[in-house]
Amino acid sequence: MKAILALEDGTQFVGESFGAAGSCIGEVVFSTGMTGYEETLTDPSLAGQILVMTYPLAGNYGITGEDAESDRIHLKGLVVRELTDQPSNFRAKETLHQYLNRNGIIGIKGIDTRALTSILRDKGTMNGVISTDSGFRLEDWIEKLKNHRFDNPVETVTTKTVLHYEGPGKRIAIVDYGVKRNIIRCLQKRECDVYVFPATSTAGDILSVDPDGILLSGGPGNPMDCRFQVEVIRELTGKKPIFGICLGHLMAALANGAVTYRMKYGHRGGNHPVRDIEKNRTYITSQGHGYAVSEESLDPEKAIVSHVNINDGTVEGIRYLDSSTFTVQFHPEGASGPNDTEYLFDEFISGL
Repeated sequence: MKAILALEDGTQFVGESFGAAGSCIGEVVFSTGMTGYEETLTDPSLAGQILVMTYPLAGNYGITGEDAESDRIHLKGLVVRELTDQPSNFRAKETLHQYLNRNGIIGIKGIDTRALTSILRDKGTMNGVISTDSGFRLEDWIEKLKNHRFDNPVETVTTKTVLHYEGPGKRIAIVDYGVKRNIIRCLQKRECDVYVFPATSTAGDILSVDPDGILLSGGPGNPMDCRFQVEVIRELTGKKPIFGICLGHLMAALANGAVTYRMKYGHRGGNHPVRDIEKNRTYITSQGHGYAVSEESLDPEKAIVSHVNINDGTVEGIRYLDSSTFTVQFHPEGASGPNDTEYLFDEFISGL
Protein backbone atom coordinates (compact mmCIF):
# COMPACT_ATOMS: atom_id res chain seq x y z
CA MET A 1 0.00 0.00 0.00
CA LYS A 2 1.24 3.48 -0.87
CA ALA A 3 2.16 5.75 2.04
CA ILE A 4 3.19 9.40 2.26
CA LEU A 5 5.37 11.18 4.78
CA ALA A 6 4.84 14.95 4.77
CA LEU A 7 6.71 17.53 6.84
CA GLU A 8 5.32 20.85 8.03
CA ASP A 9 7.67 22.69 5.65
CA GLY A 10 5.85 21.07 2.72
CA THR A 11 8.42 18.37 1.91
CA GLN A 12 6.85 15.05 0.91
CA PHE A 13 8.23 11.52 0.56
CA VAL A 14 6.32 8.70 -1.12
CA GLY A 15 6.91 5.12 -0.07
CA GLU A 16 5.14 1.93 0.96
CA SER A 17 3.28 1.37 4.18
CA PHE A 18 3.87 -1.37 6.73
CA GLY A 19 2.40 -1.95 10.14
CA ALA A 20 -1.04 -0.41 10.60
CA ALA A 21 -2.99 1.68 8.08
CA GLY A 22 -4.26 5.22 8.70
CA SER A 23 -2.62 8.54 9.55
CA CYS A 24 -0.48 9.77 12.45
CA ILE A 25 1.09 13.10 13.43
CA GLY A 26 4.25 13.52 15.49
CA GLU A 27 7.57 15.28 15.78
CA VAL A 28 9.87 13.74 13.16
CA VAL A 29 13.26 12.86 14.66
CA PHE A 30 16.10 10.55 13.67
CA SER A 31 18.14 7.89 15.43
CA THR A 32 21.68 6.98 14.42
CA GLY A 33 21.55 3.55 16.10
CA MET A 34 22.43 0.56 13.93
CA THR A 35 20.58 -1.96 16.12
CA GLY A 36 18.07 -1.95 18.94
CA TYR A 37 14.84 -1.01 17.17
CA GLU A 38 12.75 -3.08 19.60
CA GLU A 39 14.19 -1.25 22.60
CA THR A 40 13.85 2.07 20.81
CA LEU A 41 10.21 1.54 19.85
CA THR A 42 9.36 0.85 23.49
CA ASP A 43 11.49 3.65 24.98
CA PRO A 44 9.10 6.09 26.73
CA SER A 45 11.53 8.96 25.97
CA LEU A 46 10.36 8.86 22.34
CA ALA A 47 6.64 9.09 23.10
CA GLY A 48 4.67 11.04 20.53
CA GLN A 49 7.42 11.09 17.91
CA ILE A 50 7.84 9.73 14.39
CA LEU A 51 11.24 8.07 14.31
CA VAL A 52 13.52 7.90 11.27
CA MET A 53 16.11 5.10 11.40
CA THR A 54 19.27 6.32 9.65
CA TYR A 55 20.65 2.77 9.40
CA PRO A 56 19.10 1.53 6.14
CA LEU A 57 18.09 -2.00 7.24
CA ALA A 58 15.31 -2.66 9.73
CA GLY A 59 13.56 -5.79 10.90
CA ASN A 60 16.40 -8.15 10.02
CA TYR A 61 16.36 -9.85 13.44
CA GLY A 62 12.64 -9.54 14.07
CA ILE A 63 10.91 -8.86 17.39
CA THR A 64 11.65 -11.04 20.40
CA GLY A 65 9.23 -9.65 22.98
CA GLU A 66 12.04 -10.04 25.53
CA ASP A 67 13.96 -6.90 24.60
CA ALA A 68 11.15 -4.36 25.09
CA GLU A 69 11.99 -1.54 27.50
CA SER A 70 8.37 -0.94 28.56
CA ASP A 71 4.95 -2.51 28.17
CA ARG A 72 4.04 -0.85 24.87
CA ILE A 73 5.23 1.05 21.80
CA HIS A 74 5.48 4.78 22.50
CA LEU A 75 6.32 6.08 19.03
CA LYS A 76 3.60 7.44 16.75
CA GLY A 77 5.25 6.18 13.57
CA LEU A 78 8.38 4.58 12.13
CA VAL A 79 10.34 5.48 8.97
CA VAL A 80 12.84 3.05 7.41
CA ARG A 81 14.72 2.68 4.14
CA GLU A 82 14.46 -1.09 3.75
CA LEU A 83 12.31 -3.55 5.73
CA THR A 84 13.08 -7.24 6.12
CA ASP A 85 10.05 -9.53 6.35
CA GLN A 86 12.06 -12.70 6.88
CA PRO A 87 14.11 -12.12 10.05
CA SER A 88 17.06 -14.36 10.84
CA ASN A 89 17.07 -14.82 14.61
CA PHE A 90 16.16 -17.89 16.64
CA ARG A 91 14.71 -15.62 19.33
CA ALA A 92 12.31 -13.82 16.98
CA LYS A 93 8.60 -14.24 17.73
CA GLU A 94 7.25 -12.00 14.95
CA THR A 95 8.32 -9.58 12.24
CA LEU A 96 8.61 -5.83 12.71
CA HIS A 97 5.61 -5.39 10.39
CA GLN A 98 3.50 -7.77 12.48
CA TYR A 99 4.56 -6.06 15.69
CA LEU A 100 3.62 -2.58 14.48
CA ASN A 101 0.35 -3.80 12.96
CA ARG A 102 -0.65 -5.58 16.16
CA ASN A 103 -0.04 -2.39 18.14
CA GLY A 104 -1.71 -0.02 15.68
CA ILE A 105 1.50 1.83 14.74
CA ILE A 106 1.99 3.16 11.20
CA GLY A 107 5.25 2.66 9.33
CA ILE A 108 6.60 3.83 5.97
CA LYS A 109 9.42 2.13 4.05
CA GLY A 110 11.25 2.61 0.79
CA ILE A 111 12.02 6.32 1.12
CA ASP A 112 15.39 8.06 1.03
CA THR A 113 16.05 8.28 4.76
CA ARG A 114 19.46 9.83 4.11
CA ALA A 115 17.84 12.79 2.32
CA LEU A 116 15.21 13.06 5.06
CA THR A 117 17.84 13.08 7.78
CA SER A 118 19.78 15.80 5.95
CA ILE A 119 16.64 17.96 5.95
CA LEU A 120 16.15 17.45 9.69
CA ARG A 121 19.80 18.23 10.37
CA ASP A 122 19.68 21.42 8.29
CA LYS A 123 16.28 22.73 9.31
CA GLY A 124 15.85 21.03 12.68
CA THR A 125 13.22 18.54 13.77
CA MET A 126 9.67 19.40 12.78
CA ASN A 127 6.20 17.92 12.85
CA GLY A 128 5.15 15.47 10.18
CA VAL A 129 2.39 13.09 9.16
CA ILE A 130 2.47 9.55 7.81
CA SER A 131 -0.68 8.62 5.90
CA THR A 132 -1.92 5.66 3.89
CA ASP A 133 -5.04 7.58 2.84
CA SER A 134 -5.43 7.35 -0.94
CA GLY A 135 -7.01 10.82 -0.94
CA PHE A 136 -4.20 12.46 1.05
CA ARG A 137 -3.73 16.17 0.32
CA LEU A 138 -0.97 18.10 2.05
CA GLU A 139 -3.04 21.29 2.18
CA ASP A 140 -5.51 19.50 4.47
CA TRP A 141 -2.74 18.85 6.99
CA ILE A 142 -0.50 21.93 7.00
CA GLU A 143 -2.34 23.80 9.77
CA LYS A 144 -2.65 20.64 11.86
CA LEU A 145 1.08 20.04 11.51
CA LYS A 146 2.04 23.59 12.43
CA ASN A 147 -0.25 23.61 15.47
CA HIS A 148 0.42 20.06 16.67
CA ARG A 149 1.66 19.71 20.24
CA PHE A 150 1.92 16.63 22.44
CA ASP A 151 0.88 17.87 25.88
CA ASN A 152 1.89 16.24 29.18
CA PRO A 153 3.79 13.27 27.67
CA VAL A 154 5.29 12.35 31.05
CA GLU A 155 1.86 11.75 32.53
CA THR A 156 0.99 9.42 29.61
CA VAL A 157 4.00 7.14 30.15
CA THR A 158 4.45 7.07 33.94
CA THR A 159 3.24 4.26 36.17
CA LYS A 160 -0.13 4.89 37.77
CA THR A 161 0.68 3.07 41.01
CA VAL A 162 3.73 2.58 43.22
CA LEU A 163 5.68 -0.54 42.21
CA HIS A 164 8.01 -2.47 44.52
CA TYR A 165 10.87 -4.77 43.50
CA GLU A 166 12.23 -6.31 46.69
CA GLY A 167 15.94 -6.64 47.28
CA PRO A 168 18.32 -7.03 50.23
CA GLY A 169 20.45 -3.96 49.48
CA LYS A 170 20.07 -0.18 49.43
CA ARG A 171 16.55 1.19 49.07
CA ILE A 172 16.18 3.26 45.90
CA ALA A 173 13.14 5.35 45.00
CA ILE A 174 12.79 5.80 41.24
CA VAL A 175 10.63 8.70 40.11
CA ASP A 176 9.13 7.40 36.88
CA TYR A 177 9.04 10.07 34.18
CA GLY A 178 9.35 7.28 31.60
CA VAL A 179 11.62 4.70 33.22
CA LYS A 180 13.13 1.94 31.09
CA ARG A 181 13.13 -1.62 32.38
CA ASN A 182 16.90 -1.83 32.22
CA ILE A 183 17.27 0.94 34.82
CA ILE A 184 15.35 -1.27 37.22
CA ARG A 185 17.39 -4.31 36.18
CA CYS A 186 20.65 -2.41 36.73
CA LEU A 187 19.57 -1.64 40.28
CA GLN A 188 18.33 -5.19 40.89
CA LYS A 189 21.67 -6.54 39.67
CA ARG A 190 23.18 -4.51 42.50
CA GLU A 191 20.71 -6.06 44.99
CA CYS A 192 18.78 -2.83 45.55
CA ASP A 193 15.33 -2.66 47.10
CA VAL A 194 13.52 -0.65 44.42
CA TYR A 195 10.36 1.46 44.64
CA VAL A 196 8.98 3.07 41.48
CA PHE A 197 6.82 6.16 42.04
CA PRO A 198 4.46 7.88 39.58
CA ALA A 199 5.63 11.22 38.17
CA THR A 200 2.69 12.83 40.00
CA SER A 201 4.09 11.84 43.41
CA THR A 202 4.87 14.53 45.97
CA ALA A 203 8.17 14.80 47.80
CA GLY A 204 6.38 13.44 50.87
CA ASP A 205 5.18 10.39 48.93
CA ILE A 206 8.70 9.60 47.77
CA LEU A 207 10.31 10.16 51.17
CA SER A 208 7.66 8.06 52.92
CA VAL A 209 9.58 4.84 52.15
CA ASP A 210 12.77 6.38 53.63
CA PRO A 211 14.94 5.65 50.58
CA ASP A 212 18.72 5.60 50.78
CA GLY A 213 18.79 7.36 47.40
CA ILE A 214 16.51 8.74 44.71
CA LEU A 215 16.82 8.11 40.97
CA LEU A 216 15.16 10.53 38.54
CA SER A 217 14.43 8.59 35.35
CA GLY A 218 14.47 9.61 31.73
CA GLY A 219 11.30 10.48 29.87
CA PRO A 220 9.73 12.41 26.99
CA GLY A 221 9.03 16.05 26.27
CA ASN A 222 10.17 19.50 27.27
CA PRO A 223 11.46 19.73 30.86
CA MET A 224 10.09 23.26 31.09
CA ASP A 225 6.58 21.81 30.89
CA CYS A 226 7.16 19.68 34.01
CA ARG A 227 6.77 22.45 36.58
CA PHE A 228 5.25 20.23 39.26
CA GLN A 229 8.02 17.65 38.90
CA VAL A 230 10.74 20.33 39.00
CA GLU A 231 9.31 21.71 42.23
CA VAL A 232 9.26 18.20 43.75
CA ILE A 233 12.93 17.74 42.81
CA ARG A 234 13.70 21.11 44.41
CA GLU A 235 12.07 19.87 47.65
CA LEU A 236 13.98 16.56 47.52
CA THR A 237 17.38 18.14 46.86
CA GLY A 238 19.61 17.96 49.92
CA LYS A 239 17.35 15.49 51.73
CA LYS A 240 18.62 12.36 49.96
CA PRO A 241 21.36 11.58 47.43
CA ILE A 242 19.96 11.97 43.90
CA PHE A 243 20.99 10.44 40.58
CA GLY A 244 19.30 11.89 37.47
CA ILE A 245 19.16 10.42 33.97
CA CYS A 246 18.10 12.19 30.74
CA LEU A 247 14.85 14.07 31.52
CA GLY A 248 15.71 13.69 35.22
CA HIS A 249 19.03 15.39 34.47
CA LEU A 250 17.28 18.28 32.73
CA MET A 251 14.68 18.79 35.45
CA ALA A 252 17.31 18.61 38.20
CA ALA A 253 19.15 21.41 36.41
CA LEU A 254 15.98 23.52 36.37
CA ALA A 255 15.42 22.77 40.05
CA ASN A 256 18.91 24.06 40.75
CA GLY A 257 18.43 27.32 38.87
CA ALA A 258 19.95 26.43 35.50
CA VAL A 259 18.39 26.89 32.05
CA THR A 260 17.50 24.29 29.43
CA TYR A 261 16.99 24.80 25.70
CA ARG A 262 15.66 22.90 22.71
CA MET A 263 18.35 21.43 20.48
CA LYS A 264 18.19 21.71 16.71
CA TYR A 265 17.81 17.96 16.16
CA GLY A 266 18.85 16.31 19.44
CA HIS A 267 20.79 13.15 20.15
CA ARG A 268 19.19 9.75 19.51
CA GLY A 269 20.89 6.41 19.03
CA GLY A 270 23.46 4.15 20.64
CA ASN A 271 26.69 5.63 19.27
CA HIS A 272 27.21 9.08 20.83
CA PRO A 273 30.69 9.80 22.26
CA VAL A 274 30.84 11.40 25.72
CA ARG A 275 33.93 12.32 27.75
CA ASP A 276 34.02 11.80 31.50
CA ILE A 277 36.10 14.85 32.44
CA GLU A 278 37.35 13.52 35.78
CA LYS A 279 38.40 10.16 34.33
CA ASN A 280 39.62 11.80 31.09
CA ARG A 281 38.04 8.92 29.22
CA THR A 282 35.56 8.85 26.36
CA TYR A 283 32.61 6.45 26.33
CA ILE A 284 30.18 5.56 23.56
CA THR A 285 26.69 6.13 24.95
CA SER A 286 23.02 5.58 24.26
CA GLN A 287 20.94 8.76 24.04
CA GLY A 288 17.40 9.88 23.27
CA HIS A 289 16.72 13.56 23.92
CA GLY A 290 15.94 16.84 22.21
CA TYR A 291 16.84 19.29 25.00
CA ALA A 292 20.06 20.20 26.81
CA VAL A 293 21.33 22.22 29.76
CA SER A 294 22.95 25.60 29.08
CA GLU A 295 26.45 25.46 30.55
CA GLU A 296 26.52 29.25 30.89
CA SER A 297 23.52 29.09 33.21
CA LEU A 298 25.26 26.88 35.79
CA ASP A 299 26.51 28.56 38.96
CA PRO A 300 30.19 27.48 39.18
CA GLU A 301 30.03 27.68 42.97
CA LYS A 302 27.19 25.14 43.03
CA ALA A 303 27.69 22.90 40.00
CA ILE A 304 30.38 21.60 37.67
CA VAL A 305 30.13 19.88 34.30
CA SER A 306 31.21 16.25 34.71
CA HIS A 307 30.61 14.93 31.18
CA VAL A 308 30.67 16.60 27.77
CA ASN A 309 29.56 15.51 24.31
CA ILE A 310 32.52 15.04 21.98
CA ASN A 311 30.55 15.87 18.83
CA ASP A 312 28.99 19.21 19.76
CA GLY A 313 30.32 20.13 23.21
CA THR A 314 26.93 20.03 24.92
CA VAL A 315 26.61 19.28 28.63
CA GLU A 316 26.24 15.54 29.27
CA GLY A 317 26.67 15.42 33.05
CA ILE A 318 26.57 17.68 36.11
CA ARG A 319 27.75 17.26 39.70
CA TYR A 320 26.22 19.59 42.27
CA LEU A 321 28.61 20.81 44.94
CA ASP A 322 26.04 21.84 47.55
CA SER A 323 24.12 18.53 47.61
CA SER A 324 24.69 14.83 46.97
CA THR A 325 23.26 15.10 43.45
CA PHE A 326 24.77 14.11 40.13
CA THR A 327 23.06 13.70 36.77
CA VAL A 328 23.80 12.61 33.21
CA GLN A 329 22.08 13.36 29.91
CA PHE A 330 22.82 9.98 28.34
CA HIS A 331 21.50 6.52 29.31
CA PRO A 332 23.99 4.56 31.46
CA GLU A 333 21.61 1.58 31.33
CA GLY A 334 22.14 1.39 27.53
CA ALA A 335 19.25 -0.66 26.06
CA SER A 336 19.72 -0.20 23.22
CA GLY A 337 23.37 0.71 23.13
CA PRO A 338 26.61 0.06 25.01
CA ASN A 339 26.59 -0.35 28.79
CA ASP A 340 30.12 0.95 29.47
CA THR A 341 28.74 3.74 31.65
CA GLU A 342 26.95 1.43 34.08
CA TYR A 343 29.74 2.40 36.46
CA LEU A 344 27.56 5.38 37.34
CA PHE A 345 25.10 3.06 39.09
CA ASP A 346 28.01 1.70 41.14
CA GLU A 347 29.12 5.22 42.04
CA PHE A 348 25.58 6.15 43.04
CA ILE A 349 25.07 3.11 45.27
CA SER A 350 28.56 3.16 46.82
CA GLY A 351 27.95 6.77 47.88
CA LEU A 352 24.79 5.95 49.84
